[in-house]
Amino acid sequence: MLYWLLQQFAPAMEQVGQHASGDSRVFLTARTALASVTSFLLAIALGPAAIGWLKGRFRERIASASERLNELHADKASTPTMGGLFVVGATVLAVLLFGDLTSRYVQLAVFTALGFGGLGAVDDWTKLRSSQNGLRARTKLLVQSLLAGVVAFALFRHQGSLPLGTDLVWPIGNATLALGVLFVPWAVFVLVGSSNAVNLTDGLDGLASGCTVFAGAAFVGLTYLAGHAVLADYLGIPFVTGAGEMAVVMGALVGAVLGFLWFNCYPAQVFMGDTGSLPIGALLALAALVTRQEVLLAVVGGVFVVETLSVIAQVGWFKLTRRRILRCSPLHNHYVLGGQHELKIVVRFWIGSALLALVAVASLKIS
Repeated sequence: MLYWLLQQFAPAMEQVGQHASGDSRVFLTARTALASVTSFLLAIALGPAAIGWLKGRFRERIASASERLNELHADKASTPTMGGLFVVGATVLAVLLFGDLTSRYVQLAVFTALGFGGLGAVDDWTKLRSSQNGLRARTKLLVQSLLAGVVAFALFRHQGSLPLGTDLVWPIGNATLALGVLFVPWAVFVLVGSSNAVNLTDGLDGLASGCTVFAGAAFVGLTYLAGHAVLADYLGIPFVTGAGEMAVVMGALVGAVLGFLWFNCYPAQVFMGDTGSLPIGALLALAALVTRQEVLLAVVGGVFVVETLSVIAQVGWFKLTRRRILRCSPLHNHYVLGGQHELKIVVRFWIGSALLALVAVASLKIS
């Protein structure tokens, strides 16, 4: 909306536009900052009313496979969940206000947030309204793959003609691998994998939301740089026309999650549920795919990757040996059962996430 209004004054802003950031003539830096602040304020403003509404309808059901873990988390049973509703709502509203709605990337971001958020809401609703532990894994994976397939195909059509638009790029040294049509299944894998990785991490008060702030902030910078021809050339990263608009999206996401963290920090007043974790992971993946930085996504989201690998290792090793590597997976539960305080675990994971984000961004200048 703001983008459209500013465009109406384009003739009077011709000289100013020559100095705008990246390939956007309409104040990309300011719009990114405004989207972040606005989504934060929306989340803070919507939070109390949303929590009150959720409290009467959707309360967390503690039903993990570990009886000991259920005992330790018993006091969380009355906490309202599906708080991702106001995370997604604040993000989308801020993007609609400050994003360029003619941008294919903005359109795909809104579709991703609403699509994955809707799937998460159905999964949470099924978990809370029935004896099932959410949707069946195959059903959930199928819908995720279909949503991701739409996004992947649209990206392939849009970026196929761009230099390195569908290539896999190794950030150090910029070695590339041309994917061609294989970009589509690769993008589906990245979107679904990232979505589920954030979902697995969402197990302690503030854990997933805090790590998302650091990972999202890194991608605010990465998308901004990728959409700026001069800075992209200086850093030796792929320049993607229009990628700067994703900075507005990621700024809105970071602001909304920060606002949510206000209520989600220990002791949590609300949980995000799959309603929040699935779209958050998918939006991080979308930013990585747009900027051709999927490898850096694995570094920036290293906490999410480790949490996912801990589940895979636990299940795989148990099937092979009937023994467990960890006390309980994902990894954060291993430390919970080891007697560490929840807040200490969360803050240490935040520190790890912050360091990984710094390492990822710093690696851009290593040639």
